[in-house]
Amino acid sequence: MRTLKVPEATITRLSVYSRYLSKLKKQGKITISSTDIAVGAGVNPAQVRKDLSFFGEFGTRGVGYDVDQLNWDILKILSLDEEWTVALVGFGHLGQAVTMHRVFKERGFNFTSIFDNDPNKIGTMVEGVEILPSERIEEVISKNKNRIGIITVPADAAQGAADALVKGGVQAILNFAPIHLTVPQEIELREVDLAVNLEVLTFHLDIQRQGYSRPLSFIR
Repeated sequence: MRTLKVPEATITRLSVYSRYLSKLKKQGKITISSTDIAVGAGVNPAQVRKDLSFFGEFGTRGVGYDVDQLNWDILKILSLDEEWTVALVGFGHLGQAVTMHRVFKERGFNFTSIFDNDPNKIGTMVEGVEILPSERIEEVISKNKNRIGIITVPADAAQGAADALVKGGVQAILNFAPIHLTVPQEIELREVDLAVNLEVLTFHLDIQRQGYSRPLSFIR
């Protein structure tokens, strides 16, 4: 069986292309060129064509791409032509922002399980979903057949949340806690550390301020 080897950066850009195409569709745009897509996505036209070429031929030479059809094709590539049930662990400020973000719902991510340890939050309803205590993660995840788990708890609680999600049957985890998680090899794990990303920004801003044109060499 052949394995399709696609760079992760390509998958990331496909998501950007799709969101841009969705925006154009709402504006009534019918056709678009690779140049136009490139401008909207912040890349060059050759990159757009190369990314799409991994999955076949799209568009018509001299005409361009049908906005609606190309967007649908990309959604199918990203498996967004189906609904994904999501579980959230940690309904603090970040967790609330995640569950209320309209883009997730628009892209087919449906939060059907929410967990927290705050007695003042447990039992309350969020978009028709009851917030449940964290000790019920494994039981409820298995019942609701959640395939994706999102962790927005403090670092010291993140590994326990991940373990419970895995036991419940999730297949992928998006972790916002500032700690590296250990999960079985078959679990798809993505970690987003907001503090690390901010610190990378400050590093590059300092380089720009000091006028460096190339990476620094640090000598002990």
